[in-house]
Amino acid sequence: MTLTKHLAAAIGLGTILIGSAGAAPASRHDGTWSVRMVTDSGTCDSSDTYSIAVENGSVRYIPAPGSSPAVVSGRIGPDGTVDLDIRRSIAKADASGRLNGKAGSGTWQLAMLGCSGRWTAQKHSNNA
Repeated sequence: MTLTKHLAAAIGLGTILIGSAGAAPASRHDGTWSVRMVTDSGTCDSSDTYSIAVENGSVRYIPAPGSSPAVVSGRIGPDGTVDLDIRRSIAKADASGRLNGKAGSGTWQLAMLGCSGRWTAQKHSNNA
């Protein structure tokens, strides 16, 4: 898997990775999510799908077999706001957006490679 795929995955994962409103902190968004990353500009891969886990507002990338994980930092806000940094090696991507119920969407940017795009997420389980 290429560096841009790992970063996009981490971003997607990270972007999906969010909080909740009206319940215990982030509990509404806790669980496993599938994130699809699409590149709108730049030379990054056109699209890919990744898995992430959200627990109490924290996000964790679930690497596919044979891939190496990215470091995801940031939080999912109580209102579902996503604000993440995804790092792999020397590259850093930023992702933002919102989770709402069992879906989410937002944008990502990998400035180092001049790439940007959007992400969509679907919740698959309530277990992180």
